[in-house]
Amino acid sequence: MKPSGRNLNLTSYDEILQTEETRIEASQEKVIDIPLTDLYPFKNHPFKVTDDESMLETAESITKHGVLVPVIARPREEGGYELISGHRRKRGSELAGKETLPCIVRNLDDDAATIIMVDSNIQRENILPSERAFAYKLKLEAIKHQGQRNDLTSGQVGQNSKYSIEMSAA
Repeated sequence: MKPSGRNLNLTSYDEILQTEETRIEASQEKVIDIPLTDLYPFKNHPFKVTDDESMLETAESITKHGVLVPVIARPREEGGYELISGHRRKRGSELAGKETLPCIVRNLDDDAATIIMVDSNIQRENILPSERAFAYKLKLEAIKHQGQRNDLTSGQVGQNSKYSIEMSAA
């Protein structure tokens, strides 16, 4: 019996003629400017974005120097992008009168997006204990959902043991 060509996986001419440089360039993340109106907040974002003195300083810095570090976003099924990291930079850009924001767009599942969101915000100094606790809860749930060990130590969740012991004693 003659084999059929239906299951044959052919390479396109474009793929054959691509240089290694072109392939590497295509696989690298790029920073693109996305309209602020196309960026939506991360669902269950545990950190408040307030128009306090620190935010006004952020807006002033953005006015003078622009956004120095791009935000991270992911495509939404409904259109636009969900902001994973950079909610304060987005608000600062709005206050500075900007129309776009430099973004790195990544295709991330909910768990990976949650972990990045928590990790990129948890080191901030002015976080309420309730925000910090909720953020760690979200991260722990995401890690468990990814199939990793559920007997995490405090270090794996990003908490130092001294702080954990102090909080347990309180």
